[in-house]
Amino acid sequence: MSDLKAAFDKAMADSKNLSERPDNATLLKLYALYKQGSAGDNTEKKPGFGDMVARAKWDAWSKLKGTPQDEAMQQYIDLVDALG
Repeated sequence: MSDLKAAFDKAMADSKNLSERPDNATLLKLYALYKQGSAGDNTEKKPGFGDMVARAKWDAWSKLKGTPQDEAMQQYIDLVDALG
């Protein structure tokens, strides 16, 4: 396992134990970076207007299209560290 992947996994665990809950915009950014880092570009079907939460998550992830997974992992790690 690469050092980056290990640090990404640790940041994922650390994100569940933050001292305070981040605002919704930060939570969406965390979600999008996590998905891009773990799965790559969003290829899922866009949710309908009825599910606003899923739509916001989908939109946030889609904005990162083309971002390399390693770069997304590093940004996720940096963001969790800053919130810690």
